[in-house]
Amino acid sequence: MTNYGTIPTSSSGPGNVEFISRAKDVLKEGLAARRPWKEMFNFHSFNLPSGVSDAISRIKTNISFFQTNYAIIVLVIVFLSLLWHPISLIIFIVLMAVWLFLYFLRDEPLVIFGRLISDLVVLIVLSVLSLALLLFTGATSNVLISLAVGVFVVLIHTLIRKTDDLFLDEEAAGFLRSAPSS
Repeated sequence: MTNYGTIPTSSSGPGNVEFISRAKDVLKEGLAARRPWKEMFNFHSFNLPSGVSDAISRIKTNISFFQTNYAIIVLVIVFLSLLWHPISLIIFIVLMAVWLFLYFLRDEPLVIFGRLISDLVVLIVLSVLSLALLLFTGATSNVLISLAVGVFVVLIHTLIRKTDDLFLDEEAAGFLRSAPSS
């Protein structure tokens, strides 16, 4: 008996389900490091640094505390700048998928034609490929300007956000709260 007119279904093997599950876990772990936006933009915690040493200390502390938030801000600014370059946007979405698949979500070493490819080689090849495609799309200046704007926005926030109420280590925060006062 023939099955003409039916749509063949392919069962997604356990490898696909496992990869998707692992990708979700990695993304959840990455987003779990994000600090609450209310805490980041608490207007009572904004003022100018008292000096150069205070400014450098604020930059270091805020970058380590709000690292994921800052990455999201810069990526959103770059994404918004690419809205006026739809071809570049499509290419960068494809590149992002390639980076995720070949570099960030890989647990096992990459083997091509029986040869083991190191992470450094993958990083260099993906970087060169990304740069070449960036130049090919003609949006190089747009991306560089949006990256500069993103870095400027992050730098301004790191300078004016006080660090008095931030605890970098959850255990240290618990210790400081439970430490007896003398």
